[in-house]
Amino acid sequence: QVQLEEFGGDSVQAGGSLRLSCAASGCIFSPNVMGWYRQAPGKQRDLVANMNSAGVTNYALAVQGRFTISRDNAKNTVDLQMSSLKRDNTAVYYCDLMLPNRNYWGQGTQVTVSS
Repeated sequence: QVQLEEFGGDSVQAGGSLRLSCAASGCIFSPNVMGWYRQAPGKQRDLVANMNSAGVTNYALAVQGRFTISRDNAKNTVDLQMSSLKRDNTAVYYCDLMLPNRNYWGQGTQVTVSS
């Protein structure tokens, strides 16, 4: 059984920064992909950024240059450093672990950006 636990969601003013962390536990095989998705009210869940076991990253166009993803393979953790936050970054952010046979999701953490 794999579990993902997220930390770091908060309310922040526009232009501010926030760091999200996710820790995965259980039977985790490599290679894998860990990353972050977000879902704003009334919208679909979209990729923010992910990184595979080899360190290759993938960012949504809207966050390139502002968000940075990092991971620790030994600890099965993935972090998302978010800078220059905008109001439309407000969403529930979900940690994702993609294994060859299935996907696992965290419970989500709320990020609210106010002007």
